[in-house]
Amino acid sequence: MNRLDRLTAILIQLQSKKIVKAAEIADRFEISLRTVYRDVKSLMEAGVPIGSEAGTGYFIADGFHLPPVMFTEEEASAMMMAGKLVERMTDQSVQSSFVGALYKIKSVLNEAQKDHLESLQGHIEVLKPQMAIPAQSGNFLTDLQKAVASKQVLKLNYVSNNQNELTERHVEPIGLFYYSAAWHLIAWCRLRNGFRDFRCDRIKQLKQTGEVFQPRSISTMQEYFNSLQQANVEMKSAVILFDRKEAHYVQNSRHYFGFVSEENVDGQVRMSFLTADLNIMARWLVSYGRGVEIESPQELKEIIQLLVEELQEHYLKIAQ
Repeated sequence: MNRLDRLTAILIQLQSKKIVKAAEIADRFEISLRTVYRDVKSLMEAGVPIGSEAGTGYFIADGFHLPPVMFTEEEASAMMMAGKLVERMTDQSVQSSFVGALYKIKSVLNEAQKDHLESLQGHIEVLKPQMAIPAQSGNFLTDLQKAVASKQVLKLNYVSNNQNELTERHVEPIGLFYYSAAWHLIAWCRLRNGFRDFRCDRIKQLKQTGEVFQPRSISTMQEYFNSLQQANVEMKSAVILFDRKEAHYVQNSRHYFGFVSEENVDGQVRMSFLTADLNIMARWLVSYGRGVEIESPQELKEIIQLLVEELQEHYLKIAQ
């Protein structure tokens, strides 16, 4: 990237948030801090109203905006591909907003770039998995994003996973995560007095209470899963040993069953899962036959034993 393009990109980055640290700019463009200082000084000399706070970062004075930005062909293609993922992996609220944003992006493209996108449109597709997965029903993802960002307490009407019972919950949302082929809201549940995992397609009604909460300390996804294991009876931990050959085949499907982590051990791969339904996991594991060994829990071993006995009895009857 030449210096002029970098200066323009730095200006766009400065407009993307209230405060931008010099180290962020240096990391993005792989340049030294001294080069960052020199580039920012050049922008200031060109009339851009950039301010700075010692030890904090740079900011642009309110009211200053860069004229409409032209996208490169690669950037436009990336946005079109992102749209395909949004269409398959989010709900209607996010899809509608993204379509509006994509129209705005297309409006500033030149004719050659528009033709490029049109030619790609019908040749890129994200297919839904063949196995049954929860649908992304509802229109709550956009509201959930706002609540996470503004730290707003929410009132949910939520259908629990095990009892299929509709409950009212007041929750403090801390994050949205996509795993096991569904979006999940991670939140502190005041009813259960602990962190809980709410599958978004099970939220039947959502209302903002107007109350702002003080964030609770939780730093990583792994830390959340650890706390969830201890506090949430709805989720169960499973540790499975796969032969290396079998481990290769489960790389994609494992995420539908609450995959958390993996490690290599003596020619096998140990995988940890957090799942709400051991019966479904058992049926998945049976398909890998002798290439799987269950370390825990004992309940999962017993479920698989029953499945195998039922299969044996079924086929013995057929053979008679």
